[in-house]
Amino acid sequence: MMNLENFGKKLSENLGKVIIGKNEALELIIIGLLSQGHILIEDVPGVGKTVLARSLAKSLEAIFRRIQFTPDMLPSDVTGVSIYNQETRKFEYRPGPLLGQIILADEINRATPKTQAALLEAMEEKQITVDGITHQLPRPFMVLATQNPIEYEGTFPLPEAQLDRFLLHLKIGYPGLLDEIRILEKQREEHPIEKITPVFSGEEVLEATEVVKQVYVSDAVKRYIVELTSKTRKSDDVHLGASPRGSLALFRTGQARAALRGRDYVLPDDVKALAVPVLGHRIILSPAARMRELTADQIVKELTYSVSLPGGDFQAE
Repeated sequence: MMNLENFGKKLSENLGKVIIGKNEALELIIIGLLSQGHILIEDVPGVGKTVLARSLAKSLEAIFRRIQFTPDMLPSDVTGVSIYNQETRKFEYRPGPLLGQIILADEINRATPKTQAALLEAMEEKQITVDGITHQLPRPFMVLATQNPIEYEGTFPLPEAQLDRFLLHLKIGYPGLLDEIRILEKQREEHPIEKITPVFSGEEVLEATEVVKQVYVSDAVKRYIVELTSKTRKSDDVHLGASPRGSLALFRTGQARAALRGRDYVLPDDVKALAVPVLGHRIILSPAARMRELTADQIVKELTYSVSLPGGDFQAE
């Protein structure tokens, strides 16, 4: 059986050659990969969102596709289109950029809701339908979507249904002083992404995702997951809480985090550590919370302190 602790270290070290000083963000990316989920990265321009997606694709020898979303983009610009071939007298499917493995959906909130919806089937079902014909997407398949949290003019906020499709929501943030100096040094002659080499194949990634599913989750941890998610539905600061999909996301990402730490069982601490990136984007704040300038992440963090951690033995018998 594949050792996922070594898998995580090797992939993180490879990505760390390009993304400097962001170990926590890299771990969340790897957790998302092993959980077969999609990630929404919300951060200011220039912190390495595009480079991170390219580095991940190169590290996994995966097909990388970048989609720059704009207000005039149509769904067919993403999924592809059928064109009539006069020689064969048949319609031929011309694939769109969505037929890749690591998809960078850049500035996703600049696309119209109709174009954003074109991603839903791909993200949930790992397939797209064009003119009534279904096309399976290659595996592994992962969408890394980005949006700018500062500039809202000319944007279309993602609806709750689409936000719920993202397994994790994270921010990369600015590098520290010493890390930014290292970035300058590394890019003195050429960008380090040019030297990055594959460390795993797509088949090995799929094998790793199957290993994650075997990580044991005790009844006490399952109850803790559900209690934490249900707390978001009862809070006075929350207008709409996380759905059962949030519980499933905590369950799967908890398994991945445990495996990356060399354990075959999930601890409550795994769940608690992932609560904010997994649940924060799934809740809608109440008007009163917005008036007090609270954020969803702050509320979820407070809720983790209100749910007592279970005790006992969490390993399989």
